[in-house]
Amino acid sequence: MESPSLLPATEIAAVREPEPAPESAPARANLPDRAWAVLLTVLGLGVLLVAALIVAELSRIGAPALGQVGVKDFVTRTTWDPTRDLFGAAPYIYGTLVTSAVGLVLALPISIGLALFLTEMAKPSIRSIVSFPIGLLAGIPSVVFGLWGLFVLVPILRKPVEPLLAKTHLPIFSGAPIGLGYLAAGVILAIMILPTITSIAIEVLQTVPGSLREAALALGATRWEAIRMAVLPYARAGIVGATMLGLGRALGETMAVTMLISNSPTIRASLFAPGYSLPSVIANEFAEASGELHTSALAALGLLLFAVTILLNVAARVLVRMSRRGPARARP
Repeated sequence: MESPSLLPATEIAAVREPEPAPESAPARANLPDRAWAVLLTVLGLGVLLVAALIVAELSRIGAPALGQVGVKDFVTRTTWDPTRDLFGAAPYIYGTLVTSAVGLVLALPISIGLALFLTEMAKPSIRSIVSFPIGLLAGIPSVVFGLWGLFVLVPILRKPVEPLLAKTHLPIFSGAPIGLGYLAAGVILAIMILPTITSIAIEVLQTVPGSLREAALALGATRWEAIRMAVLPYARAGIVGATMLGLGRALGETMAVTMLISNSPTIRASLFAPGYSLPSVIANEFAEASGELHTSALAALGLLLFAVTILLNVAARVLVRMSRRGPARARP
């Protein structure tokens, strides 16, 4: 019986090797990806363009005041008198920084502790119950916080809290306990930024691998030691970012602070004293500016607040990078 005839080698290669695809096929397949990348690039550049336009417009309007007073004198001078064309932003910068610092000091430990409790210790049923009011706080308008502060918080600070703090004889707790002032504004800011820091911290802590906790517990660590040595170092960068976002909101808050800080352009060491902040003075005086130079000075305050926000974002990025490198260097 004859064996079947074999095909030539050239015909076998032609059968096995598929025909090459047209050169235009990869370009057609990647066309939606390229269009999406171009769209995202345009949107990202659009954000930068909007920020640049804001800076340019504020610089144009604020140039007369900065040119007459000088940038250094405008930042360091403590007198604000539109009738005499004297404009100094130091009391407003001081009030903004003090109220934001008080709010951050009060809100940060509560937020981190609440986030650790909900992610590490609480049962799912308790977690769902506690998470609801946290999200509810984030949606309340700032003017409602201001009204609640006037009718509820200020009387509480005036009677039991501030007299009790005055007994410590510390310079920051001196003076008449009037209720309104830096302390009241700082407390209301702490309540307002608490849901922001807590929500982001919860999301960050939920990304910690379970193997880290299990390894720490397997080595004999207690629950707190596992959190301190395994969970917190891993989530440090995210917690720093959440803190900076909360601080950014505190710096730019207007209505609630305006209603509680008492609007006095002075610099005092006591938290009981009345003060002022950059957003508050812009909101109060811009509609009733007495002249072109007054309007220019208020625009310069807005430019100054924008500069503080940029510096805050730069500091946040530096701190996040430092927190990411810290755990890596600590590893053997």
